[in-house]
Amino acid sequence: MKACAIQTPFCTEFDQSEAYFGKLMDYMDACDESMDLIVLPEYSNVPCSARTREEAEEAFARFGERLMEKAKETAVRCGAVVCVCGLARYPQGLRNTITVLDRNGRNVGQYDKQHLVPFESGIYKLDASYTADAEPPLVLTIDGVRYAFLICYDCYFYEMLSQIGRFDPDILVIASYQRSDTHAALEIMNRFAAYNTNAYVVRASVALREKSLTGGCSMIVAPNGDILMNMVNAQGLGTAEFDPAEHYLTPAGFGRKMMRHHQYVEEGRQPWKYRPAGPALCLPDDRMPYPRICAHRGFNTVAPENSLPAYGAAIALGAQEIEFDLWAAKDGVIVSTHDPGLERTSDGTGFVWEYTYEELLRFDFGSKKDPAYAGLRIMTFEEVLRKFACHAVMNIHIKTRDNTTPLPEETLREIIRLIDKYDCRRWCYFMSGNIAVHEQLREMAPDIARCAGAAAEWPADDLVAKALRLGCKKIQLFKPHFKNYPADYLETVVPYAHENGIRVNIFWSDDPAETRRYLDLGIDTVLTNDYLRNALV
Repeated sequence: MKACAIQTPFCTEFDQSEAYFGKLMDYMDACDESMDLIVLPEYSNVPCSARTREEAEEAFARFGERLMEKAKETAVRCGAVVCVCGLARYPQGLRNTITVLDRNGRNVGQYDKQHLVPFESGIYKLDASYTADAEPPLVLTIDGVRYAFLICYDCYFYEMLSQIGRFDPDILVIASYQRSDTHAALEIMNRFAAYNTNAYVVRASVALREKSLTGGCSMIVAPNGDILMNMVNAQGLGTAEFDPAEHYLTPAGFGRKMMRHHQYVEEGRQPWKYRPAGPALCLPDDRMPYPRICAHRGFNTVAPENSLPAYGAAIALGAQEIEFDLWAAKDGVIVSTHDPGLERTSDGTGFVWEYTYEELLRFDFGSKKDPAYAGLRIMTFEEVLRKFACHAVMNIHIKTRDNTTPLPEETLREIIRLIDKYDCRRWCYFMSGNIAVHEQLREMAPDIARCAGAAAEWPADDLVAKALRLGCKKIQLFKPHFKNYPADYLETVVPYAHENGIRVNIFWSDDPAETRRYLDLGIDTVLTNDYLRNALV
């Protein structure tokens, strides 16, 4: 097989788009019948960098159809598979897409970029709805050769290489626009990709100045890491020949048979050692859509509150968010229970902080809800994370003995350590009515979102101002306080919060009609004890 990567010059002057598009057309005309695979760089139908959504739309309108017609003509003329990367129109909007044409010029598959960089989602406003779905990598078999695909930023997510390797590709097509990485870094990345997928990498990118030490590097790399071709910052066509059926085999331990890299790795894989991943994960808090119904202390109308059965029931029913409470036991172990005292929820007496964790395990936290739960023990924060980290957004209510005293720093550091252990900073936020605790958390973990909870010391009409002063992203209203406020309180405070970029939670509603009214008023998250009935609103 002979593969060709086309490397076009990078241009920032949008008014030069027609001239630079002409260069790409000339390069495609230079392709010939000796080539079996032709790969174009990312954004081939935006030949000069677009600075706005409007310019991106204009480029797509001017060059989109012309590029695809030329690509089809090239595929047929050369008898080659052609991979074209650029903006593509979907019903949901524009996407950054590789379109794969077979030797007859037929569209046989499309790969949409899985990881959008900020300018794509923020400035170009490309559709990203599909990125929330779990799906296997696109692997196309054309004339007996198996092709996989990545686009630019995707290459930085090495988990994708492991996933692609499982599907035994022969060629990994990479369309790129990378300009800031050094040549040495680009070589490392692409050799790494070839080795880990056990495929020939055929990468097309854009060239910078001839003497630039960054960008460019359209290349072809063998599965053993050998670089067969590297254009550095030359413009035009780069080619290499190889047999896609020849893969690098590694000994699977001394005296064992030879096998592909991913097969060797899979034999000893322990995925629980890594970052959480997979289709059970939900979107993080900053991407999870609103409005939400939050399972307060879990689905606690069917299972004991603040228990694994209560959280499991809610999450199994589709809860996007769960709420629970944390205290520190006498020995510093972080446990989940609502009350400071033990009498309401267990057969114990006294306060949580008067007992070590081992001593708390003596108490039954299930029977008072239902004899069927007899023997249920108090749960640690780590047990919650071990089962449910990243499976639902966690509204973590950090409890304190009063609403003015700071917590011991070691308590907060242990909570943050556990969140980091289970890699869920973006999947949780802290809720507290204690100003001192907010100030501590802002200092210790400024990137973890916080919610200002209404408390007796925090007049509700001042809650938004308090949240803004403390850098909180949310407020949580307390329904029993409403009797002290004007009848139109919610109609006033919710728009005021939203105008200031603050989301509004409300605790609580177990009545579907009331929940519907809160949502109609613009409440972002309604906490409920009866998740099933209220989730159906």
